[in-house]
Amino acid sequence: MPIVAQSTETTDWVSRFADEVIEESERRAPGKPVVVASGLSPSGPIHLGNLREVMTPHLVADEIRRRGYAVRHLISWDDYDRYRKVPAGVSGIDESWAEHIGKPLTSVPAPRGSAYPNWAEHFKAAMIASLAELGVEFDGISQTQQYTSGAYREQILHAMKHRAEIDAILAQYRTKPKPADQKKQQAKQKPVDEAELEAAEGSGAAAEDDGSGSGGYFPYKPYCGNCEKDFTTVTAYDDDSTEMTYACTACGFSETVRLNEFNRGKLVWKVDWPMRWAYEGVVFEPSGVDHSSPGSSYQVGGQIVPIFGGKQPIGPMYAFVGISGMAKMSSSRGGVPTPADALKIMEPQILRWLYARRKPNQSFKIAFDQEIQRLYDEWDKLAAKVADGSALPGDVAAYTRAVGTAAGELPKTPRPLPYRTLASVADITAGHEDQALRILSELDPSRPLTSLDEARPRYDKAEAWINTHVPADQRTIVRDEPDTDLLKSLDEPSQQSVRLLLDGLAEHWSLDGLTHLVYGVPKVQAGFSADAGPKELPPEIKTAQRSFFALLYHLLVGRDTGPRLPTLLLAVGQERVRKLLGE
Repeated sequence: MPIVAQSTETTDWVSRFADEVIEESERRAPGKPVVVASGLSPSGPIHLGNLREVMTPHLVADEIRRRGYAVRHLISWDDYDRYRKVPAGVSGIDESWAEHIGKPLTSVPAPRGSAYPNWAEHFKAAMIASLAELGVEFDGISQTQQYTSGAYREQILHAMKHRAEIDAILAQYRTKPKPADQKKQQAKQKPVDEAELEAAEGSGAAAEDDGSGSGGYFPYKPYCGNCEKDFTTVTAYDDDSTEMTYACTACGFSETVRLNEFNRGKLVWKVDWPMRWAYEGVVFEPSGVDHSSPGSSYQVGGQIVPIFGGKQPIGPMYAFVGISGMAKMSSSRGGVPTPADALKIMEPQILRWLYARRKPNQSFKIAFDQEIQRLYDEWDKLAAKVADGSALPGDVAAYTRAVGTAAGELPKTPRPLPYRTLASVADITAGHEDQALRILSELDPSRPLTSLDEARPRYDKAEAWINTHVPADQRTIVRDEPDTDLLKSLDEPSQQSVRLLLDGLAEHWSLDGLTHLVYGVPKVQAGFSADAGPKELPPEIKTAQRSFFALLYHLLVGRDTGPRLPTLLLAVGQERVRKLLGE
């Protein structure tokens, strides 16, 4: 099938990568499905930074599917990796889990209360559910299953046979710093991800002791037949018989096995990854910026993969994903937000859009604070521009990739009311759905909302955000009784402004009407028309508006700020507003 040409003016980063991947796939494996890949370690909560590892190839794979090509998106679950440490911030575990350090993740018990059989399955499940909600189609591969079934037996034996070549490649990047300089050098190094740590602990320890191709280096790490841990050292190996002897430093156990029959171990990471590239025929796989340094697993993998008869995938280095108010995420620290956390407060389309609209090498932040309201405003404006044909081609492309996939559009909110309005209503009504429906039905009298279901799931996301990410001291509590002392202390202009508002309530009782009213009162008081635009008004009007708003907030909620006043007024209701404003 020929490559679908893309106009330079209309292509986005996804289309450009799709062009390259199709061309490269036709060169490597003509007529076969295009293979893109991601790798995830279920060593703990899989966070929003890890999601970029999936979304980058997903978006490219989806574009390729849209063009009519067969494509496989592999997600390799690194569930046969060692359990490195007890992660912070995971409920249902304590320091007793430290006894499992060194075992495969699938041999570690799940956190207490989990419905899953082991640690890896527990953390995989949450990610799988989130990917389904995001519309990500993939083929999952369990590395535990691959290794313990013997699927990689030929590749393992091949790596052992060619261990001197592998060792020579790794030796190019080994350094032996002086002890006095070692800590200083480590302090300068960038943080590394789980895979890089795995590499350091896997291939590094044995290799540094040897440092040559003399046969003392082995790219294979058995799990102990007694304690199940990987504190093992291969002490002898015979290529002809494949007899391997190893000893465990954790429990003292040792044994001799035939590697051509042995399925309880794995290739060290820097060898395992390129082996999989060749085994699966991966054409496209992105990697984090941590992999770009000399000696990193991606760089070294490119030199090792020819040993397995394969080629290094093409693919970008992707930048970090942050959270509003937080630094770079790391799964070694507890409490970093996951895709499931984000999907509780935003629709899948919004989360997809955040990853689609930025090139992989551009970092960005995901808002869990007040910025989420501005983000939704931006999204709704884009949706309107797409609808009326005024959006730029690149923005249209990102929007299209956000709202659906080659398989169809994602479920959406029938009436996508402004997120900030829904959040304010959820805040004020404190879970009373009948009150929420009353307020929302009054937003647009010409087209009243008849059921909250019309505003779902966006309403539910906004309510979840209010309940989980807005501090208690910032929640809105409407007064039960009028502030009589404040009302009595008002000067004549303030009393007049309140009266003008009360006089216009009935006529302007809708979101647009109340917006016009509250902004118009200070204009009218200053002798201007309520319809006067900013260019017709002196700067003092803005000051007068701010003072008027602060007064209303104090009279209604006892503070000088709060939800947008038109929404707040609708939420409180006409009768109660009149009471609290002293009528």
